[in-house]
Amino acid sequence: MIEEYAERVWLGESDDSIADAGLEDEGVVTITDGLGWWPGFGNVIVFETEGELLLFDTSSPFSAGRLHQDVRAWSRAPLTTAFYSHGHIDHVFGTGPFEEEGPRATVYAHRAVGDRFERYLLTSGYNAVINQRQFQAPGLRWPTAYRHPDVTYTDTLTVRRGALTFDLSHAKGETDDATIGYVPEHRLLLPGDLFIWVTPNCGNPQKAQRYPREWVHALRRMAAMDAEIMLPGHGAPIFGRDRIRQALLETAEWLDSLVTQTLGLLNAGARLDEIVHAVRPPAHLSDRPYLRARYDEPEFVVRNLWRLYGGWYDGNPAHLKPAPEAVLARSVAGLAGGPGALADAALKALSDGDERLAGHLAELAALAAPDDAGVHRVRAEVFSARAANELSLMAKGVFTWAASESGRRASDAPPEPPGR
Repeated sequence: MIEEYAERVWLGESDDSIADAGLEDEGVVTITDGLGWWPGFGNVIVFETEGELLLFDTSSPFSAGRLHQDVRAWSRAPLTTAFYSHGHIDHVFGTGPFEEEGPRATVYAHRAVGDRFERYLLTSGYNAVINQRQFQAPGLRWPTAYRHPDVTYTDTLTVRRGALTFDLSHAKGETDDATIGYVPEHRLLLPGDLFIWVTPNCGNPQKAQRYPREWVHALRRMAAMDAEIMLPGHGAPIFGRDRIRQALLETAEWLDSLVTQTLGLLNAGARLDEIVHAVRPPAHLSDRPYLRARYDEPEFVVRNLWRLYGGWYDGNPAHLKPAPEAVLARSVAGLAGGPGALADAALKALSDGDERLAGHLAELAALAAPDDAGVHRVRAEVFSARAANELSLMAKGVFTWAASESGRRASDAPPEPPGR
């Protein structure tokens, strides 16, 4: 039963989150009469009411066919209505197969979703690259055609279909276009990606601005809704008012602590480097299954807060108008005795357990000698080790990508001359 599965996830006995596959490929799981849950990388919430089918979120372009097949095994009712919790592509691409069957559904979303789609068109190449890197998916192509919403709203909107009421309200958090859904007939909270069974995705180093302080407010607002069922955009359901409130309020506490610490140091005039290495999340929440840093990380949230409130200058005057990185690297290499010396120092730092320093030294060596196969072998070793020792998907993705880059450069380079 779904309640037993949700219990195991709550107790930390099973993993189900944006970073860990749970019940994917299980089809639509019935929560209660007329309410289904389709677990995927992006969950879809399915409703049947008075002969109509409704979807809250619609999954990704990669799983739209499977979603359609699974939903049709659960209900044959025509799709009349869909809601987007926000405009990320794993939530907005599943209506097509249903609309091929008959009339076009009415899609509801916050008005900023359309602005996001326009930005995606402007940056489609960049989004392809960063998502290839983040998810280790070299064949990924970023979509350039989007199903725009038919009805948008600014602050709140109530939609009634059949016997169900959908109270929609805007929030900022992971995105600026988020919609919180509440269905009073089921006492059902639909937080979208404002809750994803890991620490909030609030500092993603390769993505657009996030809003940590506003996310805290949204979490506390959702906790006050007194829902009995919460079906998030990623990860398992949560059943019971007390558990829902605990998960939301403790996530708010965790995030609010990072905001408060960061703003305190920023207002005191600290540099970004100092803040990144000083701010820590609350230790008493470290054992919560829904607050594991498996996708994003606290220090990335700190950097995002700096970007939001402090701009791009990090407090280091050398970074205001810097030399090109390769010029700096060649100068440091010359002082150190050559790129090989930097690479050797990187390996020593790695063996001494200082992976952060090893990363700096390996990168300097590669910038100073971009065609040196031996240097790239060291860089590949350093960043492979870093990837293996990281917990968050984002850090693993970046470090694995760097290691692969150097692995290819090392294998493509001509043989080194004898006696080197």
